[in-house]
Amino acid sequence: MPQRKTILVIGGGVTGMEASARLAEMGYRVTLVERQGRLGGHVDNWDFLFPDRKPAANILNPLKDAINYKVDVKLSTEITTIKKLNGQFISSLSTGDFVKTDVILLATGFDLFDARKKEEYGYGIYDKVITAAELEEYFSGKNGYKLLNKDGRGKIGILHCVGSRDEKVGNEYCSKVCCVTGVKQSMKLREYYPGYEVFCFYMDLRMFGRYFEDLYREAQEKWGVQFIRGRVSEASETHDNKISVRFEDTLSGKPMKISLDLVILLTGFVPASGSTYLKEMLSLDIGKDRFFKPVDEHLKRNHSSREGIFLAGACTGPKSIAESITEARAVSLEISSFLNKSE
Repeated sequence: MPQRKTILVIGGGVTGMEASARLAEMGYRVTLVERQGRLGGHVDNWDFLFPDRKPAANILNPLKDAINYKVDVKLSTEITTIKKLNGQFISSLSTGDFVKTDVILLATGFDLFDARKKEEYGYGIYDKVITAAELEEYFSGKNGYKLLNKDGRGKIGILHCVGSRDEKVGNEYCSKVCCVTGVKQSMKLREYYPGYEVFCFYMDLRMFGRYFEDLYREAQEKWGVQFIRGRVSEASETHDNKISVRFEDTLSGKPMKISLDLVILLTGFVPASGSTYLKEMLSLDIGKDRFFKPVDEHLKRNHSSREGIFLAGACTGPKSIAESITEARAVSLEISSFLNKSE
């Protein structure tokens, strides 16, 4: 029997898991390396998804089952060095092991923008300023702290584009899924806290996906969420432990101020720290947004600038879960085609 071709997948989020499962089904030997102690990436921290409000576990559990016993999964493991020798990649791991593979797939995903870099919003300074990721953990019951009195009355604000489309922090790109995340969370907040008004402060809404516009209408018509076009300039704490937010309503052209009981920051995507490290190690090309740059945005979207190293998911830019899974399936076919040609 000829020896099976081997593949190293770096990143255990939805992209890495789906690609690993598909490649294993094709008969390849797959090693999946994940730096965290669990699979699932950011999705593992989310309560429910858009647009159908499906629990995140309904996505993750089938993906985990698909690689169970079929893929060599190495958790809490990082790549320390990668060298190419005689047409194969020799990767040394933080565990002291070595993996020899014919192909490498980078599915390192993204990190969330550090909201502390936007000091004017008070994250890390005021208790009543949190991120959308922390709100998801609250919805799923993972963090255990109490946000607001469910029987109380007041106001909640959601600030869009924190760390995205912002020249001051060097991120001029759109993070793509923040708008719909804010809409989804605004409805959940109204359900949790019926006595609280919810305000979304946005630059412009980019509801690009199927049924996303329906969610936006439902948020207004059914749940009474109020959308204010205007970027917030600053947030400060008041004597009664509320957050005073200053903003300009760009439709009326007037500067305004509102007192809120809770502020949620919709932080955008930034390249994963692991991607930055691998870029240096492998001398890969990146775009001006600092995400990995494919050889061709249309014809070779999953090919890196080095032969035998492939890309998929949010390591090449912000993507939704559906897009990431689609790319994982596409890159599996690209890798199979590459390996077949090299035989």
